[in-house]
This record gives sequence, C-alpha cells and structure tokens, in this order.
Amino acid sequence: MRYIAGRPARRWLNLSAPGDAFSHGFLPNMIETDQLTRCYGNLTAVDALSMRVEPGQVLGLLGPNGAGKSTAMRMIAGFLVPTSGTARVCGYDVLREPLQAKRALGYLPEGAPSYGELTVREFLQFIVRMRGFRPDVGFRRFDEVVHRLQLEEVLGLCIDTLSKGLRRRVGLAQAILHDPPVLMLDEPTDGLDPNQKHAVRQLIDVMARERTILISTHLLEEVHALCNRVVIIARGKLMADATPAELEQRSRYHGAVSFSAPGSGMSQEMLGRLPQVAAIEVDPLDGRITVFPKPGERILEPVEQLLRQQGLEVSEIQLERGRLDEVFRQITTDGNGQHHVMSGERA
Repeated sequence: MRYIAGRPARRWLNLSAPGDAFSHGFLPNMIETDQLTRCYGNLTAVDALSMRVEPGQVLGLLGPNGAGKSTAMRMIAGFLVPTSGTARVCGYDVLREPLQAKRALGYLPEGAPSYGELTVREFLQFIVRMRGFRPDVGFRRFDEVVHRLQLEEVLGLCIDTLSKGLRRRVGLAQAILHDPPVLMLDEPTDGLDPNQKHAVRQLIDVMARERTILISTHLLEEVHALCNRVVIIARGKLMADATPAELEQRSRYHGAVSFSAPGSGMSQEMLGRLPQVAAIEVDPLDGRITVFPKPGERILEPVEQLLRQQGLEVSEIQLERGRLDEVFRQITTDGNGQHHVMSGERA
C-alpha cells in the first residue's frame, strides 16, 4: 500500500536545537558566500564571490559559459574545496560543518548524473539508504517523491534508457528526497526540448513555494520564468545583483514604445519632433519602429496621440519593459564586445 504524506516535515533538521540560529528567533541566510575563491594554478575560476540567498527566494546565478557558475555551486555543495573564502548553507559552514550543511541542501549537478545501470527504483532506494532514513520514514519519502515527480510508470526502467527530461526528473527526485529547505540546481533545463523544459520549469515553480532555490543558467528565458532575483557573474566575479525588473531598467529599451505601421515614414519624422523623444529606430528585418524616450520621460501617451492624429493603422504597439539580453551583453562583455570566458571551465 502506498502512503503519501499530506505535507513535508523537517525530520532531519532540528530547528530549535540549542545554539541553532533558528532558536534565537531569526532565520539565517539560506545560502551565503563570503569572498569565495577557487584557483587552478594561475587561473581564477571564482574570484572573491560574496552573495546571499534569503528565505523564500529563487535566485538565478546567470552568466555566459565559462563564467564560474558550476565551480561556485560545487564549492557551496561541499564537493570542491575553496582556495579561500567561506560558504554556508542554513548557517552551517560547508567545511567545518559538512554533514549539517549537506543535510540542509538538495543538489542537482549539471546533467543530472546518476547510476545509469540501476533502475529508477533501485537508484532512489540507494539514496534513501545513503541518507540514513529509518525504514518507515524512508518508505514514506520514497512514495511522496515518486508521486510528486510522476515517476510511477518508470520505476522499473534503467536510468540509461530514459529520455533527458525523465533523467532530469529522477535527478530532482534524489535532490528533494531528504526534504531539504534549500535546493541548488545547476543548468536544470540544459539540453532539453521545449516540452521537457516546460515540464521541468513547472516542477521547479511548484517546489519554490516550499523551498529556497538557487539555479545556475545562461538562459535568459529561464530567469524570466523562475527567478525573483538575479546574480550575474563573469570571469568568476560578481557583476550585478538585482531583481529581473531592476536589470531591465538598465536597458536602453526601458520605457521605449515599439509598433508596426505600414506607410509610417512621415509619422517617423513627426515622432522625432516630440520633445519627449530621444531617438527612433527601424528594424531592418520587419520594419518595426521603436521610439526611445529622453531620460525620465514617459512617451506612450504622446506617441499614441500623434499616431491617432495621423490616422495610421497601428498593430502591436508595446511599452517596452527593457531587454534583459541587452543588459546581459553589456555586463558580461568587454569594450571590444568579447565575452568573458575562461578556458577549461564550462560554467
């Protein structure tokens, strides 16, 4: 008989233990790094990275390939020893208190590595044993996780025979099996087709209601879909720390108005005379017009008014929030337009 518990329980983490930060009436940062650094000879893969992930946040660790994202995650997970600096999970130092830190963390490495020759059931049962569950609790958590990630139909299949999307689900299952308050996911949708990406993102969105999540990615649409805060790194250095909306405000497109209208040549000239307008650009591919405001100006209403006066049939008029891809390029490229990429380090 299957038993599905009604709600998650923090069985492994004593939140009121003497000396525990939780017992003093405040929550620690769920993930915290202080001057975290990793060098390989003369190459500095992660350079004095300091960041905080607070309870309830979904933070996107964003950067180009080779920026140091995976190296930073491996140090936070305790799989890689820092050259200098510290990392903490739920207040536990990953070097001085490794068992407590790892109990508080669910980690899905890039590519969702596992034991391909095992069936899904065998692999998850192995994780249950390695986590040291009592039999009754282990059986219950196994059933909860299999049900949540909809793995019932593939329990008897070898992991090597599964699609990438299903293997990623199995990887998520092992990451949440011990019901951690913090999840760390390294490129969770990399290499998946659009349908598989959508399914994995839906799972992450549901899990974010109960957990703090750190996601590394170089996919901007993933940031929009999942994250309420973004840290951008390049050459191992922290380059920006803001919400997606705050980053979009740095874009030259923030507050611009774009539209499509046939035969709008005369209107372009008149739009350029509006005192609030700084510039006008026409997309050479589809002819879409973008009108840029002067600093501090709002131009949607005067642009719409002028277009109505001209009697133009306008389609798809849009007030731009800003373009994250443009901001990302500004932050992660040098003055010559070259991406900050380190040899020998993928992410």
